Amino acid sequence: MNDPLKKLCWDDLRVVKAIGELGSLSAAAAQIGVNASTVFRRLGEIEKLLELSLFERRRQGYVATPVGAELVALAQRLEIDIVAVTRRLAGLDQELAGALRIATSDGLATFLLMPVIAGFTRLHPAVRIEMVIGNDALNLARGETDIAVRATDNPPETMVGRRIADIGWAPYGRRSDFAGGPPGPERSGPGPSGPGHPDPDRLADHMWASFCDELAGLKVTRLIDTIVPPERIVFRTNSVQGMAAAISAGVGVGYLPCMTGDMIPDLVRIGPADPALADALWLLTHPDLRKSGRVHTFLEYCATMLARRRSFIEGRSSP
Repeated sequence: MNDPLKKLCWDDLRVVKAIGELGSLSAAAAQIGVNASTVFRRLGEIEKLLELSLFERRRQGYVATPVGAELVALAQRLEIDIVAVTRRLAGLDQELAGALRIATSDGLATFLLMPVIAGFTRLHPAVRIEMVIGNDALNLARGETDIAVRATDNPPETMVGRRIADIGWAPYGRRSDFAGGPPGPERSGPGPSGPGHPDPDRLADHMWASFCDELAGLKVTRLIDTIVPPERIVFRTNSVQGMAAAISAGVGVGYLPCMTGDMIPDLVRIGPADPALADALWLLTHPDLRKSGRVHTFLEYCATMLARRRSFIEGRSSP
């Protein structure tokens, strides 16, 4: 008996998977790297080969039929299997050459990781660094990244790595608004109240900037929502760099990682770094990749360089 499924290749399943996950021909085309007309043509050819309808066109987009949903699930399982084999082979690669994909957030990338990466590439110029900036956790099972540098108290159980430090957080204001504020991180708290010196008991009276979306669960976000009246929170962002820019522009006061706020001349701490608000800084990878030459060498180098800046990361010293 002739089985049409045997005639399908991975490229066919990849098209079905992209349409099923994204619900749009244009979005699927962008993910695959072709144009929408090509995806439309390929879908027609696959459905003709199978003599089955895989998707229904509805107002909200392409919705998989029961048969289509089974093929999407099959493609997802195959992708994980393919990536797992590729990753295991990569874990055997001891060469210090090729691409190394690192996922992190904008706040960690800008002031903390860039000097580390600059030093690493000078030592190992054959390694090409690809950095993915965002707060979402990328799927290591699908091979979306090799290394993750994350601020989290609960790293995924599917990843291995090491805890480097605790990231200190403190409230910051625009320096011109707090000209007489505390001069630096070595102070245990804000200066005495008075002109230019913020009263720690009156910080809630200022206009505030806070976080939203993926950063809504931060300890500092929950603290601000607790102590600051809602009408005084005039700005929210899902970006640490966006928060720093907002405070620098005078939108309001807000919390920043000390390693970000202390590096920006326009900003000044207006309160102490509270250990209860700290997040753990982790270097993470997949177990299959930890012995890869590129991954292992970068993790060791990065851990050594960041350990030297631990007091800075934790907000206990100047940059």
